Amino acid sequence: MPINQIRKTQHALAGFFSDREYYRRLVKIGVPIAFQQLIMSSLNMVGVVMIGQLGAAPVAAVGLANQIFFLLNLVLFAIGSGSAMFTAQLWGIRDIRNIRRVLGLALTLGLLIATFFLCIAEFFPEQVLSIYSKDPIVITLGSDYLRIIGFSFLLYAISFCYSSILRSTGDVQTPLIVTLTSLSLNTLLSYTLIFGRFGMPPMGVQGAAFAVICSRIVECTLLLFLIYRKRSPAAGKLSEMFSYDRAFARRVLIPILPVVGNEILWSLGVTAYNVIFARMGTNEIAAMNIVASIDQVAFVIFYGIGHACAILVGNRIGAGDEAQAFRYAARSFVLSILGGIFMGVILLACRDVVLSWYNVSPVVIEYAYRVLTIIGLLLWLRASNMTLFVGIFRSGGDTRFAFILDGIIIWVVGVPLAFTAAFILHLPIYWVYLFVMSEEIAKWLLGVYRFLTRKWIHNLALAVET
Repeated sequence: MPINQIRKTQHALAGFFSDREYYRRLVKIGVPIAFQQLIMSSLNMVGVVMIGQLGAAPVAAVGLANQIFFLLNLVLFAIGSGSAMFTAQLWGIRDIRNIRRVLGLALTLGLLIATFFLCIAEFFPEQVLSIYSKDPIVITLGSDYLRIIGFSFLLYAISFCYSSILRSTGDVQTPLIVTLTSLSLNTLLSYTLIFGRFGMPPMGVQGAAFAVICSRIVECTLLLFLIYRKRSPAAGKLSEMFSYDRAFARRVLIPILPVVGNEILWSLGVTAYNVIFARMGTNEIAAMNIVASIDQVAFVIFYGIGHACAILVGNRIGAGDEAQAFRYAARSFVLSILGGIFMGVILLACRDVVLSWYNVSPVVIEYAYRVLTIIGLLLWLRASNMTLFVGIFRSGGDTRFAFILDGIIIWVVGVPLAFTAAFILHLPIYWVYLFVMSEEIAKWLLGVYRFLTRKWIHNLALAVET
């Protein structure tokens, strides 16, 4: 390669990575979001460790019961991230009136979904959990846990919708403070009620469920108090939030519904994975629940990058600066790959130490160790996909393509291969998980191509102006 060409390439790379304003804003937004996710994931792992002291069956029971919450969380995530792609762009032009109307629509949808899942948790827990497992002990323990935490779903929906809007307007500190308070309380109460400390009787799995209820009450109350005290952009009156008409709802829902459909199909696909894991045996699903709690901690930095990318890119698109939006997206994507490689190495180095915290059988530990090996090697792939779909395509309003790629491929590629590996080839759990990762490879290849075309950039702020 000629020297001039090399110098041009070096100059281009230096320019690509030297935007101080981008990094300043990425750190300001992404670090609190990542730290919040770290708190959530770390305390969730602590909770699994505490439940793990009771044995494999309680771990499996709580893990499977939380699959119902996981489904609720993903649908709320779809509503929240779909709404946030509007509010991030609306914040780019400081349109507070329509930000509050989008929040009202999000609350309407979120509470309807939460009510549906509440009914499932209260009236059909055994039937739902029997889809995952045939172990009667696991089903009984999981049903008791689910009936108790079901009452927290409505509160969680309110907190989630408000937090999504806050982050999209750049306020990441308030959700961080609330999450830290709520989850710290959850951990303290879990320790007290599970094991019977400070004069309380030991309640086991039910104690963990009551801890969830108490922490959700505190979370929702504190969040609303801080929002309205600070008079943030999300601090709308009921008359402001629910002033949307059918025309407004239609304009907002057209791009949001593919996000909801995407998350529903994807979450059902993940549910299918967990059904496969659980049907392989209690040891297998216990191992995967342990792995999930560890993986969440390793993934927090990419949660921060992805959501910060969505806010930064959305703000730029809303302001009409599409070239800068593309540059911000490209930097975030490359950072996700590099960060994924780095965190994967750390995860591989820490496997033995982290798994030694769990009081489960050697078989469960062996399964978890091998699955963590695969996760460490492929973390960069999942991290960059997170940035592509949540940080780039959704913030650009390209929700239909994301729906096809993220919602459909899991059923066309991932689930059939996982089923084949588990029940036709009868492979161990770690090989089944490797087959699951084929979905991520297919999404990455097609997603990178779509990103380079720039067809994902759409200005949504113009669509809701009235």
